[in-house]
Amino acid sequence: MTLDKGTLIHNRYRIVDILGQGGMGSVYRAIDENLGVSVALKENLFTTDEYARQFRLEAVILANLRHPNLPRVSDHFVLGDLGQYLVMDFIEGEDLRYRMERLGMLEEDDAVHIGASMCDALAYLHTRKPPILHRDLKPGNVKIAPDGHIYLVDFGLAKVYQSASQATTTGARAMTPGYSPPEQYGTARTDPRTDVYSLGATLYAALTGIIPEDGLARAMDNAQLTPLRKRNSQISRKLAAAIEKAMAVDPSDRFQTAEEFKAALLASKSLTQQAPGSYKVVPPPPEAISQPSRSIQATVVDEQPPVNGARKTPGPIPSKAAMMQEDQPFVSPLKRQKERERKRRAALVRFAVVMTLLLLTAGAVLLFVPGILPPSVRAMVPFMAPTATQTAVVEPSPTPTVEPSLAATPVPSATPTKPKPTHTATFTPTPLATSTESATESVLLPPLSTLLGGGAGQIAFASERAGAPQIFLVDLKGENAFQVTNMPNGACQPSWSPDGTRLVFISPCRRAEEVYTDSSLYIINADGSGLVTLDASPGGNFDPAWSPDGQTIAFTSLRTGQMEIFLVDADDPSQSVQITQGGALAESRMPAWSPDSLQIVYVVRRLNVYQIWMMNADGSDPVQIVRSGLAFTDYLPDWSPRNDLIVFNQRCAKTFCNPYLLSVPATDRRSEQGLRLPFNLVYIENINFSPDGYYIAYEGAEESGNIDVYFMTISGGDRVRLSTGSEGDFDPAWRPALQTP
Repeated sequence: MTLDKGTLIHNRYRIVDILGQGGMGSVYRAIDENLGVSVALKENLFTTDEYARQFRLEAVILANLRHPNLPRVSDHFVLGDLGQYLVMDFIEGEDLRYRMERLGMLEEDDAVHIGASMCDALAYLHTRKPPILHRDLKPGNVKIAPDGHIYLVDFGLAKVYQSASQATTTGARAMTPGYSPPEQYGTARTDPRTDVYSLGATLYAALTGIIPEDGLARAMDNAQLTPLRKRNSQISRKLAAAIEKAMAVDPSDRFQTAEEFKAALLASKSLTQQAPGSYKVVPPPPEAISQPSRSIQATVVDEQPPVNGARKTPGPIPSKAAMMQEDQPFVSPLKRQKERERKRRAALVRFAVVMTLLLLTAGAVLLFVPGILPPSVRAMVPFMAPTATQTAVVEPSPTPTVEPSLAATPVPSATPTKPKPTHTATFTPTPLATSTESATESVLLPPLSTLLGGGAGQIAFASERAGAPQIFLVDLKGENAFQVTNMPNGACQPSWSPDGTRLVFISPCRRAEEVYTDSSLYIINADGSGLVTLDASPGGNFDPAWSPDGQTIAFTSLRTGQMEIFLVDADDPSQSVQITQGGALAESRMPAWSPDSLQIVYVVRRLNVYQIWMMNADGSDPVQIVRSGLAFTDYLPDWSPRNDLIVFNQRCAKTFCNPYLLSVPATDRRSEQGLRLPFNLVYIENINFSPDGYYIAYEGAEESGNIDVYFMTISGGDRVRLSTGSEGDFDPAWRPALQTP
């Protein structure tokens, strides 16, 4: 329960203000009435005996810390079932996160001084006996006092680190995307190099104004770190190299101690090492200090997804077994994935060899053992052909069967049935150059009646079944798959023209990724012909969305150095128009059109989370329409053709949870809170409305964890799985009803 202002706690501390809130408790500014000084009161709501014992142990250790760049921990206490409290010096001033918002990118000298101060604080913590890890270093936890002195604050998640061969005493684990290294997401062992990574990421954000790519995504090869000088060319090569080394995915490639990192930072500017506590930066102005809500960033960790829009509740306390698992060394998820793929390939090779031997043995028995094959069949084998004195009897060949075209696919019933696995031969890649006129005509013929979902009865999606991702068409039974693209470097993110005859997509696409740094936009006919380049400007173009009026394509581009939304004419791509201006601390992406093509709902990345915004089609009047707070990230919106709902995905921002769907009214702006849709699904992401707005196609997964393409009604009924292979299938796009020319 949040403490009210004026509450006297522990007969000593009177609450003045709430500085921050999270799933584990709140951070308060209070007055120590015994001494008449301001203090920061960190609350922890876990009150089990085991957690209380651990809290007391670490509080005693923290209370003995004395360093000029660390606030002093002066008291700790447990109040029965109410919670546990840690009392620290309250540091006046502004945090680095607010300074970044106020000034944009920091000067290089200031970043070096901040980095050196943090290295001093970390080196002190890491050399205690036992060592202490901070584990949540980020701009919100770097405080700049009114005299320019720099502090590392917020010890609510510090961990007492024993050794590589012992279990660690650990509390809740903070995971701040962009600032946390990959080993902090799982059960791998964290050590002083974990804090080195977070400090490197903090300096990267301070010098570029952009949060770096997430460490876990980089470890899984789903993202690459954008070179620091690419985002700020004014930074020296030595400083950029030092920060990027600190952010290496593999801990063994980073600086092994904070002292090493500090030496590299100072060497980049030829600075002489100073005594701890003597590095300072320009003091914040008085108006920046009067920001009580920004003083300490409360951290939200280990939370469960909200139910029906309710607030998150703290997750379970880690068990001793889970704590012991943390003693394992970090292994890159990409390395583990490659090892699994190697074993899978080896198993397939062994299986193929065994099957070949069995087939050869069976063939030899059939051919050489008399009486098994009839004479007419034996006569067809060349080396067993009849002699001149024999009469060869050959049965007539069957008439070849012509496979029906896609247009002849039966119309599915109103209640779809679960599709049967499609034969492998159906997925044979079709080269673009082999598309015939008859095939084109059969694909483009309008249906006799509107099919399920109000469209053409087909869904386009990207699939890795042909190797690199390519775009396929499939009917609503999951059958009659047709390969549309054959791009050498893959293709994905299809979006239909409103008449259902053309697709806009991106390439290269080597796998499903969050950001495509080198991709371009292309348009292709639904039968695979007429491929043209729409936009190939440098930097990367992705997230295409074709307007319902057919005139304009909105997309995300990195050509300015960060994600912004542009518009391009679908038939005259000679000029693109930028319609968002996010500035150094905000990026825009993932556009989706209103049914009348007059507005766009999109995503803005601010304060390390994605937010749902809306603007006019020319970029005017941008406004945030969903406020989920810093504990959640909202993304991938889609606007219903019925103009009643905007549906979007949400994830936990501070810890891991599977994505789920929320909705907000499309036209009523009175509520800024999303309503969670009650789907009992393991995984659902990247939805696309059917043309009539009553169905959604989406990426889903069952207990096996394999991502496939599904569709169902907007209420969650009549669910159909369209892809069943082990390959990745993603980016579904429901084909509109074909229009008669």
